[in-house]
Amino acid sequence: MSGCSDTPQTVPLAPADATGLIENRTLEELAIGDSAEMVRELTKPDIDLFAVVSGDVNPAHLDAAYAGETPFHHVIAHGMWGGALISAVLGTRLPGPGTVYVDQALHFRCPIGIGDTITVRVTVARIDLDSGHVTLDCQCRNQHDQVVIEGRAEVLAPRQKVSRAATALPTVRMHMPGARFRALLDRARTLPPLPTAVVHPCDALSLMGAVQAEAAGLIAPYWVGPRARILATAAAAGVTLDPARIIDAPHSHGAAAAAVALVRAGQAHALMKGKLHTDELLEAVLDRTLGLRTERRLSHVFALDVPDHDRMLFITDAAINIAPDLTALADIVQNALDMARALGIETPRAALLSAVETVTARMPSTLLAAAICKMHDRGQITGGLVDGPLAFDNAISSAAVAAKGIVSEVAGRADILIAPNLESGNMIAKQLIYLAQAEAAGVALGARVPIMLTSRSDSAAARIASATLARLLAAAAPPVVAG
Repeated sequence: MSGCSDTPQTVPLAPADATGLIENRTLEELAIGDSAEMVRELTKPDIDLFAVVSGDVNPAHLDAAYAGETPFHHVIAHGMWGGALISAVLGTRLPGPGTVYVDQALHFRCPIGIGDTITVRVTVARIDLDSGHVTLDCQCRNQHDQVVIEGRAEVLAPRQKVSRAATALPTVRMHMPGARFRALLDRARTLPPLPTAVVHPCDALSLMGAVQAEAAGLIAPYWVGPRARILATAAAAGVTLDPARIIDAPHSHGAAAAAVALVRAGQAHALMKGKLHTDELLEAVLDRTLGLRTERRLSHVFALDVPDHDRMLFITDAAINIAPDLTALADIVQNALDMARALGIETPRAALLSAVETVTARMPSTLLAAAICKMHDRGQITGGLVDGPLAFDNAISSAAVAAKGIVSEVAGRADILIAPNLESGNMIAKQLIYLAQAEAAGVALGARVPIMLTSRSDSAAARIASATLARLLAAAAPPVVAG
């Protein structure tokens, strides 16, 4: 069994010539004993990418728990990953461009593990000048000089000389969709389902989002709205609801009030928006006498899993507060810090965004940022680190921070991006979702219970992710029942 390096890295296939050219050896130039080789270290992304390209999802290659129970005791490469390396040497080095595969025999002697460094060598064993067929011995050895693959290849060697620049390859970025949200979902599933008032679920999208969250073990729904419409929607979607959990209300406005009443009575510990305007729901939530107000300002937080970014990003406020003043912004920051901590970030970092890093009276967002930072310094905002003003690049990019010489515990490592107004926050979130393919979930905070403000365009995965956030938030801060 081959060993594994502690620090695996991908070694790209380099062209045969240091100038960036690949050049072949024609049939007439070949001699018995000629050889060529390349060296490649196996990484986890290599295995994942080979599985994507080939469709081979054998768990021995992809599932560490399963692989641990096999005779090899850890994940191993697909056998033909090594075969592909042999093909690369034949096609780019010996004989090189213009080579046509005729036959290949391989024997797999030893598995290849992540971190193994493989030296691939092909050696000319036989040449038939009449037919142009060339036979080459093929061998792959690991860093312990063990033969892992050996065999013979028969190729039709090129007769014309080729020397050309190696084709530039696209950058391949590996991203596992939903991985960060799945980790949160696994935590949430250890908790009992959260009693949730689903407000006016009178279309298939909102009803099925709640049904899927229930099936995932995240919520125990109360269906609040016109009973006949809810039952008709469920019938059309092919699902059966428990009639005892339907709370009849005449219309969307009434459904919002009834859902809030369920929370005040202690029956529901979260709200999920259905087919009604956000303003309708929030009007009931914020009612000064019958609503769910607290001393905190209500604010919304987007949680985004952005491909190629090293951490989950939280963006606030992009949905509720249009142009927050200092008092509102302080609550927005505190709500986001509390949420990040509830999701397992011990010391979340919040960056107050602007267009520059210096405080200037000509840009009010910098003044607000500076005031928030001073409130944090004085203990008026707690539970994490806060800095600003910071431009977007300096909030998330350590390279940008180094280039500008910014000294900060937050810059380049922000978990939370605090937008100066709703427009900018919404644009940042939507750009990451639609241009960077970020996966998003959202929840409103600051009321007595978390509120899932799902959108009509949300996917099923996004709705489940929002329910996951609400479940973990409710566990971290049990709901306060209104008097």
